[in-house]
Amino acid sequence: MRKAHPTLTPHELAIMKVVWRLEEATVRDVYEALRAKREIAYTTVMTMMKILQEKGYLKASRGERAFRYRPAQPRHQVVGAIVRDFVDRVFDGAAAPLLLHLAKEGRLSKEERRMIRRIAEEVDE
Repeated sequence: MRKAHPTLTPHELAIMKVVWRLEEATVRDVYEALRAKREIAYTTVMTMMKILQEKGYLKASRGERAFRYRPAQPRHQVVGAIVRDFVDRVFDGAAAPLLLHLAKEGRLSKEERRMIRRIAEEVDE
């Protein structure tokens, strides 16, 4: 088995989002969910799900007719690792420049800024 790397490709992340939402899914389930948004081949989804299993993101078990896949790690854990990897690579490990960038770009609503202040104060206590 390959060691899981925190950064998933955009297509891998799209598959993981479907599996997290469904909690357990076949290749067909994921294919149908993705196909509703864009063109994709069934065999591509199947190959990518096998790769995600090899990387340690999915676990497979044999169902009656098809393999059933479920997440090997909870969503918050994977997303946290992706965010940490991004902050490390782009901002040399410092979170403040990311928050400043989001605030300056208008990506944070007034309520989100309030929430960040509240969380920061809770952490300081």
